[in-house]
Amino acid sequence: MGTTDILRNDIIDKLLTISNKDYLSALYQLVNSSSVDQDTVQLTEEQVLMLQLSDNDIKNGKLISQDQLDKDDLQWLKGL
Repeated sequence: MGTTDILRNDIIDKLLTISNKDYLSALYQLVNSSSVDQDTVQLTEEQVLMLQLSDNDIKNGKLISQDQLDKDDLQWLKGL
């Protein structure tokens, strides 16, 4: 069983223990208002450009490790 299925089943199990009608109603409205159609996000031209630049950096090997980034950040913070 996948992670999504496990999470869904855990939520269902918890829902079955709730008896507060107002709480359940609020949860129902939350779940009912979310839709798969709303999962699509429109990106701005700037966001698309930034993603394209990131893809180019990856293709050209312009990367640093997380450890190096952390060290650079600490050094920068010390300079403030």
